[in-house]
Amino acid sequence: MTSRTAPATTPDAAFALRLADAVTALDAPDVVLAVTRHGRRTTVSGGNALAPPTPRHALRYELGSVSKTFTVLLLAALARSGVLNLDDPLAAHLPGGLPLRHPASRRITLRHLATHTAGLPRIPGDLIPGALLRPYTDAYATYDTERLLRTFARTRPHHRPGTRWNYSNFGVALLGPAMARATGTDCPALLTRHVLGPLGMHGTTLGPGDPGTTAVGHRRDGTTPVPGIGMGPFVAAGAVRSTPGDLLTYLEAHLDPERTPLRLPLRDVQVPQLRRGPRRRDTHTLTWFHHPAPGGPLLFHAGATFGQQAFLGFHPASGTGVAALATRRGDRLRLVETAYGLLYELAAATGSRPARVAEGRG
Repeated sequence: MTSRTAPATTPDAAFALRLADAVTALDAPDVVLAVTRHGRRTTVSGGNALAPPTPRHALRYELGSVSKTFTVLLLAALARSGVLNLDDPLAAHLPGGLPLRHPASRRITLRHLATHTAGLPRIPGDLIPGALLRPYTDAYATYDTERLLRTFARTRPHHRPGTRWNYSNFGVALLGPAMARATGTDCPALLTRHVLGPLGMHGTTLGPGDPGTTAVGHRRDGTTPVPGIGMGPFVAAGAVRSTPGDLLTYLEAHLDPERTPLRLPLRDVQVPQLRRGPRRRDTHTLTWFHHPAPGGPLLFHAGATFGQQAFLGFHPASGTGVAALATRRGDRLRLVETAYGLLYELAAATGSRPARVAEGRG
């Protein structure tokens, strides 16, 4: 096991052992659990595969749907700068000649896309056959932006925009070309300029990086590597790769926005926007899932690719953030439940039971 923890003589030693036990209990080739508590960091890594040449805590991991929190933070930053408005119609930031077949499509706003209330399906229907036939290939990469927009133009929203929550990679992906058209700059450059650079996240990228510093997942046989996912024009929905250290920086920015250049956007993305789930018991912000917890809300997002899994969560009232990353063999890995439970435990030691959280592919 590779670890970066406080020395055993410090008060943090017991906590480091708690994290080490959690890492050991997870059946994954590579695991990293990283925690920040009022700016004090503890990171423990391990796994049941041979340690890679680059230490696990220094690798860059695929975040899957956790990438959406970066995209929507970028959207909030652009809104605060006046480049666009969250309630702008999506159609206002798409090519003028795009023939939208359904009137409801013209009522979809950027806020609807960010909050999964646009009425769009999880993924475009014409992407499903390829994904089923080739489950370990990057089906998103078969698209280009033009095809993405054409598919949107002919897709009928499942419900009136703004009335129901329905998780959609398709919807968040459309924020990419919308922001690019509003600014004249592509999504990766925008993210670097307005989010990653200001927050000092220099180990975070969109798309594949240096193979020697990038974590690699495997198929169920444990030996066949899963190629890195590029996401094609769906980069806004799931293409971010990051290091555990950068993710702690990201969480600390959300925990203390006043100390960052993105003070207002970081506050904006934490404001509850809607109620969702059975009997509308769950809350969702502009981008984060929002659950009740002792002392105040717990905000989180999970993501997965074919060979990796990620979780980010934070509890503002206790100044606590948890980043959990892992490579995997197949789909069975309890990383999200473990990390969510750890965050809830750190938020407060009470008799309350945390809400159930489901894992999913990004």
